[in-house]
Amino acid sequence: MVQFQRCWLKNLILQSPYCRGVLPSRESYIPEFAFCLLFGHRRAGYSTTSGILGVRERTLVAVKPDGVQRRLVGQITQRFEQKGFKLVGLKMLQAPEEQLSQHYHELRRKPFYPSLLHYMTSGPIVVMVWEGYNVVRTSRIMIGDTNPVEAQAGTVRGDFSIHISRNVVHASDSVEGAQREIQLWFHRKELMDWDCCDHSSTYQI
Repeated sequence: MVQFQRCWLKNLILQSPYCRGVLPSRESYIPEFAFCLLFGHRRAGYSTTSGILGVRERTLVAVKPDGVQRRLVGQITQRFEQKGFKLVGLKMLQAPEEQLSQHYHELRRKPFYPSLLHYMTSGPIVVMVWEGYNVVRTSRIMIGDTNPVEAQAGTVRGDFSIHISRNVVHASDSVEGAQREIQLWFHRKELMDWDCCDHSSTYQI
């Protein structure tokens, strides 16, 4: 009976003048509460707390072995929390070389690749998934230039690193790259889908 009601309501909404003829996807114009009722889940990229598309963008941030050894995990995490991003995944591990080779597959032909793998397997790392509006681009700005010499003061690398071979932290460089890296380091069940109570303070409703 519920399935019948959903199908009936979906057809009623999609055939209404409000939705008829709208391209490319008429479903995208259904109010979120109705979308949840019809399809049984929230629309991708939609936050129920703010109503703004894109606030559920996610990125991967990893504190590298030197950052862990120097006990910088807390300070790095604090910067992302204070910025207003939401932590949805977190774990500490000794990174397997096979997983690292997939992560750094674009660098395999670089002369520094063997030393990079040695460095990244020299100790535990902490990997995190952060969620929020424009989080991929903002995270890259927050961590600073790959070469700490070029990184601005106030960025993670500008404040905590002095040499490119030990630059403390990694952050995904694109939305597509973030999706690939998150899938590489996390199982879906390891990521939390929860609503922040302070979104009204960080996003315009």
